[in-house]
Amino acid sequence: QVRVVESGGGSVQPSGSLKISCTASGNAYISDVLAWYREAPGKQRELVATVNHYGTTVFAEFVKGRFTASKERNRNVMHLQMNALGAGDTGLYLCKLRRTYHSAGDYWGQGTQVTVIG
Repeated sequence: QVRVVESGGGSVQPSGSLKISCTASGNAYISDVLAWYREAPGKQRELVATVNHYGTTVFAEFVKGRFTASKERNRNVMHLQMNALGAGDTGLYLCKLRRTYHSAGDYWGQGTQVTVIG
């Protein structure tokens, strides 16, 4: 069974930066896609960024130019560097591994809280 674990959340002042990470256990397959979503009270869950096996990233419009993402080679480990954070970025950040083959399915972590205060 795949286990997805997020880490690195916390509190930060406006305009600050934070880096969060996602680790999915087991082997990494070329069809795997990792994604960050976020949830905030009263708002729908929204997609923040995705990265495929080759490290190609796609970002939501509302984080372009502020967030960057990287993936460790041949591992399902993804890092999200968040800069110029604002109150609207507050939320629970969840990582999802989408696997197409080899026990196909969506695997979610429990999330890591990011809070922009001040």
